[in-house]
Amino acid sequence: MSDAPVLQVEGLVKHFPIHGGLLQRQVGAVRAVDGVTFSIRRGETLGLVGESGCGKSTIGKVVLKLIEPTAGKIVLAGEDVTALKPGTMWTHRRRIQTIFQDPYSSMNPRLPSGTIVGEPLENFGIAKGAARDDRVAQLFRRVGLRPEAMRKYAHEFSGGQRQRLGIAKALSVNPDVIVADEPVSALDVSVQAQVLNLLIDLQEEYGLAYLFISHDLAVMRHISHRIAVMYLGRIVELTDKRTLFTQPLHPYTEALLSAATAPDPKRRRQRKRIVQGDVPSPAKPPPGCHFHTRCLYATAECKVTAPPLLEVAPGHHVACLRRPVGGDPGLLSIPG
Repeated sequence: MSDAPVLQVEGLVKHFPIHGGLLQRQVGAVRAVDGVTFSIRRGETLGLVGESGCGKSTIGKVVLKLIEPTAGKIVLAGEDVTALKPGTMWTHRRRIQTIFQDPYSSMNPRLPSGTIVGEPLENFGIAKGAARDDRVAQLFRRVGLRPEAMRKYAHEFSGGQRQRLGIAKALSVNPDVIVADEPVSALDVSVQAQVLNLLIDLQEEYGLAYLFISHDLAVMRHISHRIAVMYLGRIVELTDKRTLFTQPLHPYTEALLSAATAPDPKRRRQRKRIVQGDVPSPAKPPPGCHFHTRCLYATAECKVTAPPLLEVAPGHHVACLRRPVGGDPGLLSIPG
């Protein structure tokens, strides 16, 4: 794993305007992403986890430049691509690819699967004709599909096979970064494991960097090297997966882990509820710490001061005004 980041995101902001009234003027904004910073090294997987609506998928779309950021900076393989328009961004497209949650909706139903996977090779001038077909056949074998299936259409494949097609298409242009947005959430559990193991093998073979977006903590634990926990557009905790699962320091991370499904019904009944209320609207997030309305540890300061994401231990970043003490992630104290 290289130490040089292949993707850097600094202070990323994405607000969607809300229009209303007779003249449809802007009356507010949905703060989907509200100042997010992270980096990913070659050969590393950074997982983004959080509840629905926290901004995970929006970050993926902004990083891919499918939608433009409101503010912030995106650096891809050492080049700032933040302000690039679609025409000039084209030359950087092969560096960053995506795997969709539903590969079927992203595939042309009128084209054979071999043509779908081979399109990027022609678009970027990598291979044409027989050379393209040979490359596609190799990709099919590498993702666990028979080359004869190149003549089939997308509807003739199972869900797991279609996801393998999506992986082959993303892999075809030799990208540096792959953004995977809930790539296994629609698959059976047994198929999920196969696809995740395939992604891990491909990463080791090609040195790929993954931005892996999911709400499933078990999936995150399997594939991620580091995990960023998001809440209402902000990263509240960022650390390696081992530390996150054994020593969570942010109250929201504790809440997520406590809500994860336990195989033992007795353990489920013994778990105490450590989060209250509902998720506020991203169109009108609470002042200060966004989580203070649901946090059992919140103080008056939490209601007015937005905590920065600080490194409280080597490689462990937390955005919380109450610092952990004594090595007990559940024991918190007010700083100073």
